[in-house]
Amino acid sequence: MLRRISARYFRGFGAAVVAVAALVLAANAGPARAAEATTPHSQNHTGHAVAMR
Repeated sequence: MLRRISARYFRGFGAAVVAVAALVLAANAGPARAAEATTPHSQNHTGHAVAMR
């Protein structure tokens, strides 16, 4: 009976390791690149920035 319990925990631990590895790989994939590069003149400005003096 102890072997069945330890095998169950081992499978659960293995599944957790695979899930964490998948999340880390997905997080490091990064966003997709834009089709066209935007120029500074066409960017939207919200007006919330404070000018530094």
